Amino acid sequence: MSSTFGSALRVTVFGQSHAPAVGMVLDGFPVGFATDFDALRAFLARRAPGNSPYATARAEADAPEFLSGFSGGRTCGAPIAAIIRNTDVHGKDYVNLNDVPRPSHADWTAYKKYGEAADRSGGGHFSGRLTAPLCVAGGLCLQWLAAQGVRIGAHILSVGAAQDASFDPTSPTFPAIAPLTVLDSTAGERMAEEIEKAKADGDSVGGSIECAVTGLPAGLGEPMFDGMENRLARILFGIPAVKGVEFGSGFACAQMRGSEHNDAFYYDENGRVRTRTNHAGGILGGITTGMPLIFRASIKPTPSIAKAQESIRFSGGSAELTVRGRHDPCIVPRAVACVEAAAAIAVLDALLEARKWK
Repeated sequence: MSSTFGSALRVTVFGQSHAPAVGMVLDGFPVGFATDFDALRAFLARRAPGNSPYATARAEADAPEFLSGFSGGRTCGAPIAAIIRNTDVHGKDYVNLNDVPRPSHADWTAYKKYGEAADRSGGGHFSGRLTAPLCVAGGLCLQWLAAQGVRIGAHILSVGAAQDASFDPTSPTFPAIAPLTVLDSTAGERMAEEIEKAKADGDSVGGSIECAVTGLPAGLGEPMFDGMENRLARILFGIPAVKGVEFGSGFACAQMRGSEHNDAFYYDENGRVRTRTNHAGGILGGITTGMPLIFRASIKPTPSIAKAQESIRFSGGSAELTVRGRHDPCIVPRAVACVEAAAAIAVLDALLEARKWK
């Protein structure tokens, strides 16, 4: 199923941007886990619209309503089902998109696949709104993983030309959560300027997110098509704005020699096998090495912009499109939580499949 991910842990996401609700079903989650619902709501607020000057003005509480899966605050073994109601819907803002597709959005491809039945209001099932239930599932997984000593954290690596420092690949330190979550506060200031300039121009800007997973045991993942890179890439590309994913040194390795790229092994003071560097990003042969798992995801600029754009009409002929409504000038700040959630789902699925946890 195209909207379902996972093997031992299966998550299905459903809904549309302007439907009554979006939601998810999470099946296979560990039984008896006491969930911190306040912490989950705080996590969801990082992705929710309307909470930042850099986000769309659409005001959604993103408060999940759990329909099953809990008894007395603990997971009970039943599939965990939750919905998030869509309460601030402005369908009239999208009337002109019924005949004119937005450049770089799925309006055109949805029309070619589903014809007139496609829901183009707010992007329908192709909307970033679907990452809200993804974050419900991922938020639960993050809590369970943290209880097992596995931590996942991400930061904004870049917005436009503004660049943050990178994680220490052998010992990453997670930054404090903020509207612009960065390692270097001065980089955050430059990113804010990039976003404000794009917004003032009626435009948008893209960027990248770096994520680290620590505390993972060596040996997770399966060759050839179920390696950890494969699993993570599959769910990360489910986030609508993601256009590229790289692990460790990524594309930079193409310019390196083996003597530069190879990560030398050694035994640490506790007798554990470690590597001096981590160009592999914590994965070799699709299998975790025990070093921090490091990856980056590139995020495209928001397709819905106020600038006039050239397009076509489904009914025939050319058109000039000016997108109305409320849209993010930069998706990147809100996507940080989405990347963490996606990583948590993939990692927990691999752990449950291998039965590797405390």
